[in-house]
Amino acid sequence: MASISGADVKHIVIACEAGMGSSVMVAKMLAKQLKANGVEVTHSPVNQLADTTHDVVLVHRGLSQRAKQAVPDSPVIIFDMFLGDMRIAQLVNEVQNGLEISDD
Repeated sequence: MASISGADVKHIVIACEAGMGSSVMVAKMLAKQLKANGVEVTHSPVNQLADTTHDVVLVHRGLSQRAKQAVPDSPVIIFDMFLGDMRIAQLVNEVQNGLEISDD
């Protein structure tokens, strides 16, 4: 199980199917929430995750197995809803408060 301290997170990647749309919306929302923590938030197609620099990968449940296969040594956080998902809010809290972040 991969994990990292929220205090050490500097880059979160939102994995998506094609690289546009909902993942961009989530990335912008997270970037705004984590700006004070110095965290960069980007998005990447799930099939290009291995080529990205990241500390944590955030992915919709439908793509989670592909993401875990692409980056087995990184924490992969799974969410269900693009807006208002409690797991995304939990990730923000973990980063802001330096808590442990582990694979879902």
